[in-house]
Amino acid sequence: MTDAKTNQDISLAMLRDTDRDRYLACLLSPEDKRGALAALYAFNAEIARIRDLVHEPLPGEIRMQYWRDLLEGNAHGSTEANPLAAALLSAVEIYRLPRQTLVNMIEARIFDLYDDPMESRTSLEGYAGETASALIQLAGLILSPEEAMKSATVAGHAGVAQAISGMLLLMPLHRRRGQVYIPLEILSATGLDREAFLAGSDKPRISAAIEAFAGLGRDHLAKARASALPPSVLFAFLPVTLAEPVLVKAQKRGAAALEASLQEPQWRRQMRMAFAGIRKKI
Repeated sequence: MTDAKTNQDISLAMLRDTDRDRYLACLLSPEDKRGALAALYAFNAEIARIRDLVHEPLPGEIRMQYWRDLLEGNAHGSTEANPLAAALLSAVEIYRLPRQTLVNMIEARIFDLYDDPMESRTSLEGYAGETASALIQLAGLILSPEEAMKSATVAGHAGVAQAISGMLLLMPLHRRRGQVYIPLEILSATGLDREAFLAGSDKPRISAAIEAFAGLGRDHLAKARASALPPSVLFAFLPVTLAEPVLVKAQKRGAAALEASLQEPQWRRQMRMAFAGIRKKI
């Protein structure tokens, strides 16, 4: 029988391959929490990359349904056959993670399987709240349940900033797929619609839309930084430190973000998280 330690090690190895930044954040976290954090983060990476693994939405929804069934107690077969599933359920039980929050995360990710536009800022913030913000909050519950509850508002703003930076990083890929995560109300305010944005020819207006989108992320990041974080949950926020360079670069490059990556080198991202851990602030 595969034991809990082996499942956690497998989750950490999966995370190293699917989300290197959160893998490094795991390594910077307290040793006794790494297994549970790795399971949580690897689960997040798994549902976030489903669009990359399927050619049609329906197979993607079936994959989502597997995780939904698992969390709702309707798993088909033994979870021991899936080390990540076993490690996730173990973390849920040990740290009393709210299953509904994880289910909501899955539900929100269904949006990624389709090419429907993001309608409004409210829609965007709701999506980010149920994905990136929820992930920070769940990681905080693993690290320190009491302090995590106190930092829920910070997690909310930090997650929106992080989600927007992630969307900016993936903008060239999203454009090739026909996906637009910039809310239609921002596009409309700059004189664009979905088709004009994807066409990429109106550089001034596209730059204005990207600048406004990145600016929204910076606004949320500033609100997250306005409150001090309890040291015990800081490690849940380490990946958020990578958002600002992306947001700043997007505002400077504008329409060029449609063509070229805004990502910093891995060594620089690793240093940012390490320094944040030392400074005790994001």
